[in-house]
Amino acid sequence: MAEPVRSMAEPGRREAAVRIRPIVDGDWDVIAALERDAYGGIGLCEGRAALQTRASASPATCFTLDLGPRTVGYVLALPYPAFRYPGLERAAETSCSVPSAEGNLHLHDIVVAGPLRRRGLAQHLLRHLGRLARARGDERISLVSVGGSEGFWSARGFVPHPRIVPAGSGYGAGAVYMSKPVRAPGAPSVRRSASRGPAMHHEVS
Repeated sequence: MAEPVRSMAEPGRREAAVRIRPIVDGDWDVIAALERDAYGGIGLCEGRAALQTRASASPATCFTLDLGPRTVGYVLALPYPAFRYPGLERAAETSCSVPSAEGNLHLHDIVVAGPLRRRGLAQHLLRHLGRLARARGDERISLVSVGGSEGFWSARGFVPHPRIVPAGSGYGAGAVYMSKPVRAPGAPSVRRSASRGPAMHHEVS
């Protein structure tokens, strides 16, 4: 079910509706292009087939973000054991093929289109993911921070767990496993930081 529609003015345009909705078959060309633009330059692009495999593991926790008629962002998340992470070279591996995934929702991929970053669109995606995690009864949300974005995620309540992602993991130099508890309704939110985070695997902007 789609998140309630909001509105946001695009640069040089009138306000456009912001909507979060489930991924459908016709979205994959756009999703693959968004992923390629975000990650191709740092060698972390998985490609369309791998992304579809990730989403098939948990369709209910994967979704897109539309701005007016355009799809401008997406999230791929899946149940995965705490303190473990999907290998980029093992796209066929799903939450069903690894033990003890209950209670942890892993944010594998989050992207907002480059021209629309730093405008709060990623916050729509993260809030929606938090609501899904609470509804599922998850205790934590995890991710692998890449591209030097550890400070960005720390400012949003994620705590680093060193030495879980080794050198040679495929996630690039400086990759860090991070997690945060799923916030109960009514609990105080984490203070937002002005630090910038790139829209990469496990990052937003």
